[in-house]
Amino acid sequence: MEREIIHKFSESESDTINLALSFSKNLRPGDIVILNGDLGAGKTTFVKGLAKGLGVDSHIKSPTFVIIKEYKGYINLIHIDTYRIDGNDIDKIGLEEYMDGKNLIIIEWNKFDLFSEKANYKIDMKYISQNQREIVISRLR
Repeated sequence: MEREIIHKFSESESDTINLALSFSKNLRPGDIVILNGDLGAGKTTFVKGLAKGLGVDSHIKSPTFVIIKEYKGYINLIHIDTYRIDGNDIDKIGLEEYMDGKNLIIIEWNKFDLFSEKANYKIDMKYISQNQREIVISRLR
């Protein structure tokens, strides 16, 4: 049962980071977040805010080329990007090992509906203009 809980327009990178920082207070170990948005929508910027709220003290980069980035914080953050994965490789990257209830999992470009039935939140980001993004956060269960 999807229920929209936040619908905001971000006017800057710092707005996006602050929204994510605020939202991070809702997150618990074991949560799965699906992060949707086209290139340039601000997905990695949003993850920077989440990481800050989770006590991660590392530089956040998009995992587009490495597929999975792990960050240590109050809650360990597992940032997964499926953009460059094809269907034959999905079973080889070991995503199930992160499903131990101890990590917060963020999945960008959820091409294969990974863990969609187990996801707690969905975030849809839309590029409006160079400085404006529409961000909708929904609770899924």
